Amino acid sequence: MVDASRRGFLRGRQRPRAEIRPPWSLPESTFIDRCTRCGDCLTACPEKILVVGDGGFPTVDFARGECTFCGACAAACQPSALVRREGLPAWRYKALFGEACLPRRGIECRVCGDFCAVRAIRFAPRQGGTPIPTIDKDTCTGCGACVAPCPTAAITIRP
Repeated sequence: MVDASRRGFLRGRQRPRAEIRPPWSLPESTFIDRCTRCGDCLTACPEKILVVGDGGFPTVDFARGECTFCGACAAACQPSALVRREGLPAWRYKALFGEACLPRRGIECRVCGDFCAVRAIRFAPRQGGTPIPTIDKDTCTGCGACVAPCPTAAITIRP
């Protein structure tokens, strides 16, 4: 048996990153079992943020835009790897700020807050410095609207 991570390292490939599956995805192992990689969810997405990821499975690319949680991907999924249930959130992802965030470096920037429709990003005043962005985790939907406009790519969407 070959150690895939070692083989990838020796070939110069980076380790695979954790993929963000489309909204309403079943748990990863069940999703992988059910998803036929047909691409119906990709073509159904009006925002065109669903792309072919590792192994041909759909993944979300927030560099292309935000998720509006319209449900088109789940409606198009015939093998039921995406199951929309009323009253349950689409996923448990939230925005997270990295060290490259400009306000953390003393540079005024509020671009992410301008793109957050639910106003989950707030800027806490700070004595002697620029306001630092914070995420209201109860309000953040993990839509990714703040990711693409960030000038330093400091925002990621994580569970």
